[in-house]
Amino acid sequence: MEHKRPAKVPIRADAELDELDLKILALLLTDGRLSFREMAREFHTSTSTVSSRVARLEKAGIIEGYTARVNFEALGYDLTAVTEIVVSKGKLAQTEAEIAKLPGVCAVYDVTGEKDGIIVAKFRKRAELSGFAKGLLSMPHVEHADTHVVLATVKEDFHVPLWLASTD
Repeated sequence: MEHKRPAKVPIRADAELDELDLKILALLLTDGRLSFREMAREFHTSTSTVSSRVARLEKAGIIEGYTARVNFEALGYDLTAVTEIVVSKGKLAQTEAEIAKLPGVCAVYDVTGEKDGIIVAKFRKRAELSGFAKGLLSMPHVEHADTHVVLATVKEDFHVPLWLASTD
């Protein structure tokens, strides 16, 4: 199945991304350390064009920052846990905000379905994971928590193909 990239991708009512914007974002997702000069050379455009496009994307809140991709297993974080939680009515946002501050927590999702939230966390030792799981259950508004230990990571990449984001 072939996906065609639209000429313009709406990002908000007052702004759109064109093909150059998408190319810049795709390249920055691959290597956030590239200079404007290197990107301009890649896209056969001027350095000032790339610079102004990146500045516009930053100002629009599309580019929120720049970071390194880290191999957490190489740092000893061999355990990944996915925890589903049920929280007392009316206390979900407060509880998720508290959980988001806990060490090792990578993601907190507010979800639909029988569970209220999903947490993804990484740990170096089983004792850390055990303490985390027991700590969740001791939180005042957490009624239930199911923790799943990841046995193998088949894919862990949050880079979304930008051209698939359009609803056209």
